Amino acid sequence: MDTVERDHPQRHVLHNEVHARPYEAVTAPLSATHLAFLSGEGAGAAERAHVAALCARFNVALADDAAAFASLDLGAFRLRWERHTEFSTYTFFRTGPAGAPFAAPAVAAVPGDWLAAIPGQRLAAIHAALLPAAGGAIDAAAALGGEVLAASLMSDGKAAVWTDFRIGPDGFERILVEDRGMAPRQAGRLLQRLFEIETYRLLALLAFPLARETAPALAPIEAELAEIAAAMRASQDIAAERALLARLTDLAAEVERRSAAGNYRFGAARAYHALVAHRLGELRESRLAGLQTAGEFMERRLAPAMRSCVSVAERLESLSVRIARAAQLLRTRVEVALEEQNRDLLDSMNRRAQLQLRLQQTVEGLSVAAISYYVVGLVGYAAKAIKRLGVPLDAEIAQGAAIPIVVLFVFLGVRRIRHALRHDRE
Repeated sequence: MDTVERDHPQRHVLHNEVHARPYEAVTAPLSATHLAFLSGEGAGAAERAHVAALCARFNVALADDAAAFASLDLGAFRLRWERHTEFSTYTFFRTGPAGAPFAAPAVAAVPGDWLAAIPGQRLAAIHAALLPAAGGAIDAAAALGGEVLAASLMSDGKAAVWTDFRIGPDGFERILVEDRGMAPRQAGRLLQRLFEIETYRLLALLAFPLARETAPALAPIEAELAEIAAAMRASQDIAAERALLARLTDLAAEVERRSAAGNYRFGAARAYHALVAHRLGELRESRLAGLQTAGEFMERRLAPAMRSCVSVAERLESLSVRIARAAQLLRTRVEVALEEQNRDLLDSMNRRAQLQLRLQQTVEGLSVAAISYYVVGLVGYAAKAIKRLGVPLDAEIAQGAAIPIVVLFVFLGVRRIRHALRHDRE
């Protein structure tokens, strides 16, 4: 039986995902430049077109299926382009030189006008130098142009890494890596992780200014919510409760506005922070004497900032829940008060209906008497007229005898009309 026809249509796509975006194979000496541009979720097509334009300059074809990743040999340098949800990274590699580590960065070989036209805003810019193992100690401070703030052995001691985590006068951070026995793919994997750690760290910290801006605005909202809750206990007036409900609605709108502005950023910060922690674990760091590791240095400031973001996000969520709960309680009280008012109104309407019924019955009785009076009068006139014609008839006796008959027929007629009207209403 041919099992190919039974394959899931996405089988090969899903299978090949594990092989997507492979690490570069690099060897020392090497210079690398990593750029990360924040461009938003809809910039993928423009960025791919920009990469295709660079390829066209060097007569290199960009694969049609390179929708979110490309690894390209452009002769003077290699380019690794990766498209992510809201940002893209451009990593340039150039072999050599073996002299001063940062004298000729890889990005120097890239056309300047193309670099200036990359879509988005630059968030991360890093120069890295991969040096072969030296016979003696490397003067990392001199190479970095300042104080070394973090250093460690990585990849189980097969690499030594130094950095100062500072942006230099040229706008780039610097990372110095000494290869102490890494395989080419292992070296490429280490550089990629170092670049990703710094990129994800900055992306995570995008939420920190928003948290600092949002936190002071939450205190007045919390105070007003407490004031409304206290007023709810003392309120017995439906008009006052409606006013409190209007205030709660305004508070809910303000909290939802701030939540909508911050939910994505705070959620992204948690995800990026988790990636930073995961990548730091993959480095398998061990200490170099007298220096703190990159993980220690980074977490010293990153962790408190992330805790601030989490705290603000949790306060927003808590406020939203508390306001919704208070509004529901207040709406229930208003509805109960309205139901009581409606009940009293219905009772009043019922009493009025009963009075109207009694009045109607009284009017009907008077109507029977009035109609009967006029009909009996007509009978009397008729009897007198007949007597004048010579018929021996006592008009008064005829008029008196007609009274019960007339009253009965008038009563039955009025009753029939009333029943007919009631039937029409139903």
